[in-house]
Amino acid sequence: MIVKLTQDLSRGFGPWKDMFQENEAGLNALGGKLVFAGTEKDNDNKLTAIIDFSSPEALNAFGSNEELKAKRAAAGAVLETTVITPMSSDSLIR
Repeated sequence: MIVKLTQDLSRGFGPWKDMFQENEAGLNALGGKLVFAGTEKDNDNKLTAIIDFSSPEALNAFGSNEELKAKRAAAGAVLETTVITPMSSDSLIR
């Protein structure tokens, strides 16, 4: 299941990117795979990520993982601004 995650950052993309690279194995272990992550051209604090989760349960495991939440927050993710939107199964991935 593909989801779009949007979130505000307080420290820009650099610290978030470093955090992700250090913790990618944790996301993968929970059943998630990052497809894309980046910020808006004119705003380094507006993150969009596309993540492919193996199941709804994997998404729930990611969302409730307190250790990863703390690491994301320390990297500048403003957790209360997170919006997760499930994408249609009728999609195109190359």
